[in-house]
Amino acid sequence: MNKEKELFALIDQLASQHHLSQDEYRFLIDHRTPEAAEKLAQHAVQARKAVYGNKVFIRGLIEVSNICKNDCLYCGIRRSNTQCQRYRLTARDILDCCREGYGLGFRTFVLQGGEDAFFTDDFLCGLLEEIKRAHPDCAVTLSLGERSRESYARLKQAGADRYLLRHETADQIHYEKLHPSAMRFDNRMRCLQDLKELGYQVGCGFMVGSPFQTSRELASDLAFIERFQPSMCGIGPFIPQSATPFRNEAAGTLELTCYLLSIIRLIQPNLLLPSTTALGTIHPSGREMGILAGANVVMPNLSPPSVRKKYALYDNKATDGAEAAQCRDALAQRMAAIGYEVVTARGDIIPIP
Repeated sequence: MNKEKELFALIDQLASQHHLSQDEYRFLIDHRTPEAAEKLAQHAVQARKAVYGNKVFIRGLIEVSNICKNDCLYCGIRRSNTQCQRYRLTARDILDCCREGYGLGFRTFVLQGGEDAFFTDDFLCGLLEEIKRAHPDCAVTLSLGERSRESYARLKQAGADRYLLRHETADQIHYEKLHPSAMRFDNRMRCLQDLKELGYQVGCGFMVGSPFQTSRELASDLAFIERFQPSMCGIGPFIPQSATPFRNEAAGTLELTCYLLSIIRLIQPNLLLPSTTALGTIHPSGREMGILAGANVVMPNLSPPSVRKKYALYDNKATDGAEAAQCRDALAQRMAAIGYEVVTARGDIIPIP
């Protein structure tokens, strides 16, 4: 069998069985072609429509703090970045964002931030209870990094529904090349397992094209997603940030990110799969291209306009236009133009029997 036939046979196998070996995932990546990408996207769209139809779920993203104790080598809000203009939202700021978002039609709020010691369990539990009291029909997603199992349990009890924690890479050696020695691969994996056991809808994810990444590491990521079976998976292209050690590294590509989105959709057809801000940053139609590759979630920014540019994980991060929650109608029109409907719903994962 020639390579093209083998490639297409593997795509058909993935579409029907939702499983490949790690070596087969690597073959898909190493031998990708525009024709293979098109075939993958067709299968991915069909798989997503079978579960979710043409619905695109919106999440209101609230970036609560850019203060972080960690020093990840790729991140613009890393502790060592003295150029970063630090900020922290108050509980009132966050509640005001939720109130505005609710009026705009958002029924999921995503509270994301650096690992800021100010956000204790007591503070967050009180905040979660207030959000749920004001908006009982809404889901709350937290993305606040690594915490203890006891902390995750308290936050779940207080009303958190989902937790996003990108694993960044499923390969330990690669992980250690992206993070300082104080951060441990085993602890990241422990956190993800704890979250799942505690009953969260759990999101993992990774950067596409991060430094030192090859098809071997990407295949490991795909195999991990297949094993872990998350509720959500956020992937986006690596984009360098000028105040980090990786400032001169090449960015990841839109094409490979969309190719992997399609593969991930076929691994788990009911996955909640965002078309990320990073895609919208590297291409004017990046959001739409992610949806056409198999994604079904977008997360416009509900943060106060005064702080949006300060949450600079990478350079030139998109914060205006369709990335702003206040432009929801414009986003809906852009999705409608490619045949999709932005819906007002919590957008929980739909179990597959």
